[in-house]
Amino acid sequence: MTISTSDIPDLLSRLRDMAAAEGFSSVGVTRPDAIPESGERLREFVGMGRQADMTWLADRLAWRSDPSALWPEARSVIMLTTSYAPGHDPLSLLDEQRKGVVSAYAARRDYHDVVKKRLKALGRWLVAETGCAIKVFVDTAPVMEKPLAAAAGLGWQGKHTNLVSRTDGSWTFLGAIFTTLEFSADAPMTDRCGACRRCLDICPTRAFPAPYQLDPRRCIAYLTVEHQGVIPVEFRKPIGNRIFGCDDCLAVCPWNKFAETSRDQRLAMKDGLLNPPLDEMLSLDDAAFRARFATTPVKRLGRHRFLRNVLIAAGNSGDAALVPAVRGLLDDPSPLVRASAVWALAQLAPAGFESERDRRSDTEPDEQVRQEWGGAAT
Repeated sequence: MTISTSDIPDLLSRLRDMAAAEGFSSVGVTRPDAIPESGERLREFVGMGRQADMTWLADRLAWRSDPSALWPEARSVIMLTTSYAPGHDPLSLLDEQRKGVVSAYAARRDYHDVVKKRLKALGRWLVAETGCAIKVFVDTAPVMEKPLAAAAGLGWQGKHTNLVSRTDGSWTFLGAIFTTLEFSADAPMTDRCGACRRCLDICPTRAFPAPYQLDPRRCIAYLTVEHQGVIPVEFRKPIGNRIFGCDDCLAVCPWNKFAETSRDQRLAMKDGLLNPPLDEMLSLDDAAFRARFATTPVKRLGRHRFLRNVLIAAGNSGDAALVPAVRGLLDDPSPLVRASAVWALAQLAPAGFESERDRRSDTEPDEQVRQEWGGAAT
């Protein structure tokens, strides 16, 4: 089936209607070669080592830097957004020290699954209508979704480096459909951050070296989600009670005032996941962890890294009632959990920490845990 040039505008109009029916908030079109400057910025980013444990950023740098190289047959990139605007103020949860805070995007069904199914449904319709070829991508492929979405006119990359939408603020999931169809590209949107720097100033760990730059190695979202090992001491107190991700820089964006609370039932918040009690989280074994966070992004973290985060929050809570649970994790099979438990115990019960250190520091088989007992925990 062939599509004439005159049919393209009508096809795109119907595509937008179908996208809205599938649950997408907005649709924009750009070209695969529309973001050459983003590839150069990415190479600089990797050159400074800011990818840290996110090795995939460097592994497929050529594809990620140039969408045209990822799939040379593509002529257009259809970018789509899905709103997940929360109905609460994420910053208000930081005051509940006996509860952990899960980022608003993660206390719900995994958006990768939801958005990808919608992209495939929309893509199947487009193929049936035109006979074109397509590829769909949601976050896990070497595609720079944020610059492409900005090029497609769906918003702009704010000073916090995330996409800002005039209608959905900073609360958007992104998806992409690469196609062999040649649509007319939409115009990019003007940056509307102005002199505002709320997102930069609120960051507890000073993860923004400059506006529009992020150093993930200092970012709480990176440290609690992507980082593989023990969290460096300098970041433990600033993490507070955040146990998965961080919404601070997103939550203070003034453009959020235009965002209506998402009513997307497939992405509805799950009861008890947004700010679960720390004592319940400390008691999770592997099976209970998997059951509690099934189908959510948190499950991909794994119990040992999740408990690492929970123990940091417990240490920051000032709640002595958590000491027995923390002490019980000093013997956990995971060295990462044991090391984090050492620090938490030192914060909650210094005298108990000294006693345990005298008894355990010389017999601990793991070097990192020995370092925690030896003084790094304080």
